[in-house]
Amino acid sequence: MPSTFPSTPHGGLSYRSDSFSQGNDDLRSDDPRQRLIVALDVSTVAAAQRIVAAVGDSALTYKVGMQLYTAEGPQVVRDLVASGRRVFLDLKYHDIPNTVGAAVAEAAKLGASMLTVHASGSAKMLRAAVEAAKTRPELIVLAVTVLTSMDGNDLEKIGMQGTVKDSVVRLATIALANGCQGVVTSAREASALRAELGHDFAIVTPGVRPAGSSVGDQVRVVTPAEAIAAGASHIVVGRPITEAADPAAEARAILGQISG
Repeated sequence: MPSTFPSTPHGGLSYRSDSFSQGNDDLRSDDPRQRLIVALDVSTVAAAQRIVAAVGDSALTYKVGMQLYTAEGPQVVRDLVASGRRVFLDLKYHDIPNTVGAAVAEAAKLGASMLTVHASGSAKMLRAAVEAAKTRPELIVLAVTVLTSMDGNDLEKIGMQGTVKDSVVRLATIALANGCQGVVTSAREASALRAELGHDFAIVTPGVRPAGSSVGDQVRVVTPAEAIAAGASHIVVGRPITEAADPAAEARAILGQISG
């Protein structure tokens, strides 16, 4: 079936598990588009198509999360991949190891470049996800640490002791020890992760808002430049781009902040 999304002139692109900021030979490793992920937090393929067309070449990677995936199913991932885009499949798998492993195997078949599991799902679950992802070597398994909508009070209410930073570092340590190639966390904790765990893993940061933008339901929010400076390898931006009058211009402005 032909792709329902406009094709990118760069053709198929993939992440390399040993170099989180590089794509293929068509793209320079210092291209800031390697770091930007646009969130398709919409309910229809038609809405996603409009966003991708409006952003154009200003972004290469798109997040498909629970909303769009639940509404439209796996075909939207297949179509994005067929158009030459990378897909960050953000379904945050958290279940028994066998179920998560089976789900990751299916995500690999779809051609996803990155996907998420919950770091709190146990070492066994993380290892099952990593093992299943090996059928697609370029697929990066990212472990979600603490959601960017949560703060210390939220953690205390669910019985997690210590600060947000303590929880993020603890969960990231478990994830990396069990084969995950990166984590998802706020950029507010990224510098602590780099200081304690090094640089040989991806840090994907949601909750990124250009200065002056509405924070919505996010709590631990930073600007694109702050996220990169703190050690993020990738940033996820949704509404500031997708709801802008000129999504491509807004994406280019964010790329400029990343480069700066």
